[in-house]
Amino acid sequence: MRKLVLLSAFLCALAAAGPAVAGPLQTGIAAYNRHDYPTAARLLLPLAQHGNPMAQTYVGFMFANGRGLPQNYVAAADWYRAASEQGVPVAQFMLGMAYDKGQGVPQDYVLAYKWLNIATARATPREREYWIKIRDAVGTKLTLIERTAGQDLASKWFYVRRPPGIE
Repeated sequence: MRKLVLLSAFLCALAAAGPAVAGPLQTGIAAYNRHDYPTAARLLLPLAQHGNPMAQTYVGFMFANGRGLPQNYVAAADWYRAASEQGVPVAQFMLGMAYDKGQGVPQDYVLAYKWLNIATARATPREREYWIKIRDAVGTKLTLIERTAGQDLASKWFYVRRPPGIE
């Protein structure tokens, strides 16, 4: 059930991420939404390799769930990280979840809290309520010092990176 909720949140967030981009990205996303995962992988993987953050997010999700690409949590986390560093909130959320579960990365609740905090700060209104619940649930696994460390890491990320839309 939790995976279904995460999948629904992921797909809604990606759909709301912005205007459609013409070309291979849009075609790859359309293939993904049609459940034509081999075509989606064929179109999105080269875009991800060339640094497209939305393609990286989709490719990460495809690796995490074995859709069109072999299931590989390490590869998924790598793609989520690449998109996260470029400011994609859905990728940041998924990277936070990977750290929380130890999927493809060492389990680290402080880093999970960092990425979930960053994602929640940039979430759409539709995502925000759910993402806050997840972030806060991870926060209950932390001491006050650890939670503060996660908040500091998130703040430093914003200070250094200043993702699009943040002044």
